Formats: sequence, C-alpha cells, structure tokens
Amino acid sequence: MISTTRPKPPSTDNRWKLVDATMRRHGYKSYALIEALHTVQECFGFLDKESLQFVAACLHVPFSRAYGVATFYHFFTMKPPGDHTCVICLGTACYIRGAAQMTEALEKHYGIKTGQTTADRKVSLLSARCLGSCGLAPAAVFDGVIAGKLTPAAALDKMKEWTS
Repeated sequence: MISTTRPKPPSTDNRWKLVDATMRRHGYKSYALIEALHTVQECFGFLDKESLQFVAACLHVPFSRAYGVATFYHFFTMKPPGDHTCVICLGTACYIRGAAQMTEALEKHYGIKTGQTTADRKVSLLSARCLGSCGLAPAAVFDGVIAGKLTPAAALDKMKEWTS
C-alpha cells in the first residue's frame, strides 16, 4: 500500500509549491516524472540531489529512475547555470560551416570546456545536437535568442557584452 503522506520539500522556498502543483495536477503518478523535473529546473535553474529525492519520493519512483532520467535527457542539467548561457549547435550543417571552430574559440577565450561555467559564474558554454535552424548555420543561442551565420569573432563579440 502506498502512503498518502507527502514528503516535505527540501526547503521552505515557495518555488516548491509550483513543483508540487505540477505533481498534484497529475495525481502524483510516476508518469509525471519528466514534467515534474522540468518544473524543478524551470524554477531553480538546475536539478540537484535533494530535488531528485523529493520528486522521486512524491511520485513513488526509485531515486535511481529520477537520476537516470535527469542524466539521460540533454535538457536537464545537474549544475547551476551561469548568469548567461551560450548554446552552440553541433548539428551536421552547423558543424560543416564552422561550429567546431566557434566552440574552440569560445573555450579558449573563457578557459572552459563545453558544458562548463566560468569560475565567476557569469557564462555557461553548452552545446546541442541540433537547434533546427540549419539555414542559419552555424547557429547558437545566446540567453534564449538564436543567432545565425556566426563566425568565431561574432560569437565572441556577442558574449563579451556579458562580461564587460
């Protein structure tokens, strides 16, 4: 028999009410796992161990399943993001048109690898398999705004605005 007592959220932060509302809307059923994790990430910017444990307990799924989903899907991140994010498309069209050189230039300039955040937490450099904007290749997303036909210098110029 499944207990009807809900686990307590990891903190008193009001954003947990939004997460709980998502799970409640789905009757605390296990099929709501991805949507609940998506809500956590929207609210907090990333998933941590405590949030995975809370969602797993509320939805009556093993922690390993929640962790597996969080680490399998590219959308989810287990690290806090920087103040600004750059997502470089590494799809075929973008790659052929210079995405690798753009990535290399940004990694060198900021001293980080793709998937990392600068020490001052200003910039996160990410990649995506495809942005679906092949006509704009090479493309990247700067703080949620897509930019296309980029050169390494143009990408650096866009990001320098964040750190100046």
